[in-house]
Amino acid sequence: MRSLRFISAEALVSHPLLAQGSLDSVAHNLYPLLFKASYLLEQAEVTRAVLGCWPLEEFRLAALLGPSTDHPEDLRDRACRTCLEACVRGLADHVLQGGSRWLRVADLTGIRDVQVQRCPCRRALGRWGRTELLARTCCELQAEPCMGRRSTEVFADLFVTEGNFEVVVQALQPSGPAPLQVRCLSFRADSLSPGQLLQVLGLAKPGALRKLEVVHNVRLNAGHVQQLLAQVGFPQLVSLTLPTRAFDVPPTYTPIPQGEDSLLASIAWELSQMTRLTELSVAFSTLTGKIQTLLSPLRTPLRTLDLANCALNHADMAFLADCAHAAHLEVLDLSGHNLVHLYPSTFFRLLRRASQTLRALTLEECSIADSHVGMLILGLSPCRQLQEFRFLGNPLSARALQRLFTALCELPELRRIEFPVPKDCYPEGTAYPQDELAVSKFDQQKYNAIAEELHAVLLRANREDIEASTPVFGSFDPDIQETSHELGTFLLQAFKTALENFSRALKQVE
Repeated sequence: MRSLRFISAEALVSHPLLAQGSLDSVAHNLYPLLFKASYLLEQAEVTRAVLGCWPLEEFRLAALLGPSTDHPEDLRDRACRTCLEACVRGLADHVLQGGSRWLRVADLTGIRDVQVQRCPCRRALGRWGRTELLARTCCELQAEPCMGRRSTEVFADLFVTEGNFEVVVQALQPSGPAPLQVRCLSFRADSLSPGQLLQVLGLAKPGALRKLEVVHNVRLNAGHVQQLLAQVGFPQLVSLTLPTRAFDVPPTYTPIPQGEDSLLASIAWELSQMTRLTELSVAFSTLTGKIQTLLSPLRTPLRTLDLANCALNHADMAFLADCAHAAHLEVLDLSGHNLVHLYPSTFFRLLRRASQTLRALTLEECSIADSHVGMLILGLSPCRQLQEFRFLGNPLSARALQRLFTALCELPELRRIEFPVPKDCYPEGTAYPQDELAVSKFDQQKYNAIAEELHAVLLRANREDIEASTPVFGSFDPDIQETSHELGTFLLQAFKTALENFSRALKQVE
């Protein structure tokens, strides 16, 4: 329930001109209420004015938009373009005005990007857009006369691609005094060359970086990864994501026959120096027989581990099942491995060791068939803390899914299931794993009927709290959604370059 103080704040910001004219007479401790009320009602001019006159030393966006005793609603999932633009413009107004009020820290992190915006304008400003807006604002302020103003530290989550690379570099490397000093807490990179990645990370003050995601179209090999970790250094890093094939050996590297992979060992040593690292994602990298070399030197137990499609073998699975990380895992992705058929004992031993902590498990395209469901149920039954289970792309029938759903209802914390389109809905003889074209060609009417039956299983078990769905083409990714046009252009250019290189090679052969 809203407090009378918040209701009063809403009434004031509902009259923008009156609100802007009254800010000088408002008590300082009421500014947070005015800010949240203006954000809730999408009164952008009031939001900007409140930031421009902010009387406190700190402005922390997530804390201001989160639940409070005055207003219990959580607004952190409102990445409202109108309001966020007003925030950054108000921040610029504040530093330009100078005076006795000094905003020492502005923390713009903590916004959650969701598929459906609840704000009145329904227009989102994603992480990439927020990065570009902040960078351009910094560059504009750098061009203003300094006048002896004190700078404001701005904490931000940056998303850098080829499209905003230049302006971000300019913002991070000012030629003179900078009213806004950007401090990056999390960094996502896509569609950059290895050289560009090294350059921008070196400018982003990586000593304070908590999360680093290098994804999709950043073409790194093991040599680049070693150089990145050794030269830049990330002492505070908690979470690291590396792109596809990041552990491929560089063309100039000559491995030692029958010897240890010295390049991988060097990468593992660099990772071991990150004493806060608890989340590691290396999906779609070939790591056959290399998991022990990579993970055993780490000093802290991993809580999140993504090894999807890494071509693991029995030795890798045996190490995972017995290593120190297993008892601490909260999020685990082993998609793309035939676990239940090839490594049943080690896989289920891993599940038993992780059962007290595991919250999210993903086993997509693991060739789990009807004959494996009994074993899978036994393996999952100790995982009483499991909240999310994803197993898309497995050839399971409607009958097997009903049996599995009945067992999953016994897991008290489970809230989300992502299950495959039952194989009953595809033509007989459909091969697995399926490509994107094949996976979309199923009997929708039959699927709807089976989905209703599975929902009925949940209802009969009084588990209406479980959300079950089949996102055929994957879950919503706000970052990919926001930059899809640029990524498409990047891929077309990469394809064109590959064709040109191929044509050039053919001519040389001739």
